[in-house]
Amino acid sequence: MNDYLDLFISYITVEKGLSANTRSAYSRDLARYLDFLEKAGRQKPADVGPADIAAFMAALQKLDIGPRSRARCLSAIRMFHKFLMIEGYADCNPATIIEAPRTLHKLPQFLVGSEVDALFAACMGGSAEDQRDLAMLELLYATGLRVSELVNLKLREVNLDSGYLMTVGKGNKERLVPIGESARVRVAAYLEAVRQGVDPQRQNPYLFLSRLGGAMSRQAFWNIIKKRTEMAAIRKNISPHTLRHSFATHLLENGADLRSVQIMLGHADLASTQIYTHVTRERLKRLHQQIHPRG
Repeated sequence: MNDYLDLFISYITVEKGLSANTRSAYSRDLARYLDFLEKAGRQKPADVGPADIAAFMAALQKLDIGPRSRARCLSAIRMFHKFLMIEGYADCNPATIIEAPRTLHKLPQFLVGSEVDALFAACMGGSAEDQRDLAMLELLYATGLRVSELVNLKLREVNLDSGYLMTVGKGNKERLVPIGESARVRVAAYLEAVRQGVDPQRQNPYLFLSRLGGAMSRQAFWNIIKKRTEMAAIRKNISPHTLRHSFATHLLENGADLRSVQIMLGHADLASTQIYTHVTRERLKRLHQQIHPRG
């Protein structure tokens, strides 16, 4: 069965255009699944039935793997067996009747306005790193980009004169996002005072660079977020996605329509954006309880 894994990864890369992160997660999930099948003596696709997949899902639950991770794993298994059918390696998809684990819709964590200000204030030291970090944080909060979209953003994709950037999101879908004046000013200052010094010939296509002039990695930006959060004395466990959540929540709180927020976030389904309406409703409820005389 492992012989089909490389073919499948090529399929979801070329035909489906799935992101590197999704491909990596699916690869790990399927490697574990195929190892389970091998130990159970399943040598070819025709040997695998719904009972085998149900047993594998039960084994994941016994390992205390959460419902979200198990749901993602089942998604990978379903796509894998569908691929086997499409390519003629199997006659049916045994995963279609397996019910996905129920997941709780956890409300996303976001920053309030004072916390956003404190995070940015932690980058006001004036050094090259301060200016770069402030430009990255301001741009992330202003646009709601995913961290992978931020670090992969190229110079040619940002138009500071018009105040827009072009990014490529999940499924290789392009979208145009407004930058906003504050972020535009910070990025312009970074380009002139910092980036020009580490890459004067503009040989590196990426917008944000490391101190040595290399491309910024996702992990490096996670470390920046952690460092600036500690400097700002913010007690919340902040990730790059927290600023994306804050972007969406603050837009809706200030009157933006759900459809516009969906477009800017790059959500394929409006249901993915609707979670933020729950966030704003929960906040209004808490304010009512705290302030209203009979709350």
